[in-house]
Amino acid sequence: MVAVARIMNATLVVPQLDKRSFWKDSSTFSDIFDELHFIESLKRDVKIVKELPKNLEAVPRARKHFTSWSGVGYYEEMKQLWKEYQVIHVAKSDSRLANNNLPLDIQRLRCRALYHALRFSPPIESLGKKLVERLRTRGGRYIALHLRYEKDMLSFTGCTYGLTDAESEELRIMRETTNHWKVKEINSREQRIGGFCPLTPKEVGIFLRALGYPPSTLIYIAAGEIYGGNTSLSELMSYFPNIVFKEELATKEELEAFTGHASQTAALDYIISIESDVFVPSYSGNMARTVEGHRRYLGHRKTINPDRKGLVKIFDKLETGQLKEGSSYSFLVRQMHENRQGAPRKRKGPMQGIKGRARFRTEESFYENPYPECICSSKKRPE
Repeated sequence: MVAVARIMNATLVVPQLDKRSFWKDSSTFSDIFDELHFIESLKRDVKIVKELPKNLEAVPRARKHFTSWSGVGYYEEMKQLWKEYQVIHVAKSDSRLANNNLPLDIQRLRCRALYHALRFSPPIESLGKKLVERLRTRGGRYIALHLRYEKDMLSFTGCTYGLTDAESEELRIMRETTNHWKVKEINSREQRIGGFCPLTPKEVGIFLRALGYPPSTLIYIAAGEIYGGNTSLSELMSYFPNIVFKEELATKEELEAFTGHASQTAALDYIISIESDVFVPSYSGNMARTVEGHRRYLGHRKTINPDRKGLVKIFDKLETGQLKEGSSYSFLVRQMHENRQGAPRKRKGPMQGIKGRARFRTEESFYENPYPECICSSKKRPE
């Protein structure tokens, strides 16, 4: 939205955050980010105000859902709205700008906004750094595992593999009663075969062991409450017992201010994930993609992105006895992920054979991989 405001020559009001999600978090922008730093850092690019000026509160406003993945031409046309309105209320702001074919200055502005202007609030920044230091004292190197095995994600994706009938039914009811989720009936088996499900904790354990990580590996779980609790985690912990949660790293007093604020605790996970030696997301959601892109920007730090569709085939062969854990199995997994570890590469364009606006949905997200626009091609670390 910073880039959109620049294109439309508009003043940007500091955004209000979604409070309707599963987590029902009342956090404001300034609770999570350093608001003054955000405004000051971008003042040469976009004028930003904390709130709508009083004299504009009562004027008629355009409530607009901007079309997803739109380019400069679209927003030039949207300037027509200024003829009738002084205020445009953008109801949804995710994925409203194209990934590709934008002017270089706009792309670089997006990176300035994300990697420089957006800085976490001092309490989050301070505790996040402390937790990283405590992890380092435990084992030096660590993996940050973004284990997206949470109730809302499993319900949203319709993924019930390995769950009991009662758990599956609970997730189905949640999906049907969540109004803003469009898809209500989902075939769980098809989702899993297509690679659209988060890896289960057990599958993550099998995957990391196949990559050669020893049982002593220190793993930080970057996630909310895991669905099924210790029962779900037991098999992962049987492979890797050296697992740590933020609740173990921080004191109760340190976490007290963050209680009930999932966005703020997610920000702590973000800091710890950015600073990790290896980042592994079990699902390619918004946070996972943004962390990967940020790590690329900071020098292509190692991010192992599981090929979930390919792994499911291997997991099923293991389960039926067609394949056994060992050197052959490990070779298959390593070969599959040889080019999925965050090495420098240009952003992927649309999938072949898809036409019309639908092709934009298949492009790799700019925030997942801001190369080449925002990353120097030389060996020097980007500024």
